[in-house]
Amino acid sequence: MKNKLFYKKGVITGWLFIAIPTLLIFFFSFYPMIQAFLLSLQSGSGTGLTFSGLANYRRLFSDQTFLTATKNTLIFLGFQVPVMVLLAMFFSVQLNQKTLKLKGLFRTIIFLPAVTSLVAYSMVFKSLFATNGVVNALLVRLSIVSEPIAFFSSPFWAKVIIILAITWRWTGYNMIFFLSALQNIDPAIYEAARIDGASPTKQFFKITVPLLKPVILFSAVTSTIGTLQLFDEPMNLTQGGPGNATSTISQYIYNLSFRYTPDFGYASAVSYAIVVMVIFFSMIQFKIGGEDK
Repeated sequence: MKNKLFYKKGVITGWLFIAIPTLLIFFFSFYPMIQAFLLSLQSGSGTGLTFSGLANYRRLFSDQTFLTATKNTLIFLGFQVPVMVLLAMFFSVQLNQKTLKLKGLFRTIIFLPAVTSLVAYSMVFKSLFATNGVVNALLVRLSIVSEPIAFFSSPFWAKVIIILAITWRWTGYNMIFFLSALQNIDPAIYEAARIDGASPTKQFFKITVPLLKPVILFSAVTSTIGTLQLFDEPMNLTQGGPGNATSTISQYIYNLSFRYTPDFGYASAVSYAIVVMVIFFSMIQFKIGGEDK
């Protein structure tokens, strides 16, 4: 009888432990998502919202500002994510070498951008790439260009700076995951490969890359999600300019909600466009990565 009561008490306690975080997740994650979807089905501003069905979603396909922001976001995604993943893998392999001295220092240097203040490093980037900045001075001095480049006034170069900034900021963060995975690979595997005559290059492509496949997939998916939600760098470095050349979907949502005449219904519809893209690209990556089960 006592054992039965103890068992029931344990079950109730267990359900309570599960119920509390479940409720918190529901109220702080799922409930806002449901409310945002319902809001996306309404039009108007302020308290004068009226049900409009899928009108906001149909509006997306004819909204040139949204299409431009989507194009910019996909450009950032297409260039930055592959480059960052490759750099993170490269640095992790180099910093995992047993013969390398001062490994801790190098790892810290590469990881530091991930914890650097966004505002601080944005100011540094603005200073470096200014018309009279260090980068232009160096390019002119080396006779690579005849006159300073207006980086922030050029749609092409403004995009390049955003890609450089994101890559600089997040490469070290992703490197940590690759480094952890490398340190969990049994050294005996590489020893056996060396005995069989496998070159370092062959070991990398035949052993390291296949064993890092789960981390590559994780890094690619999380980086894709982060880039599709990109807001900080364009907002602080270029304010979406020149024109809308570097504006992103998240920045457009911010503008719709707080800079233009508030249109929370349409802003919610734009946010769900990000959700659809996140699902779409994640499915493609899981399919390519062989994780479709």
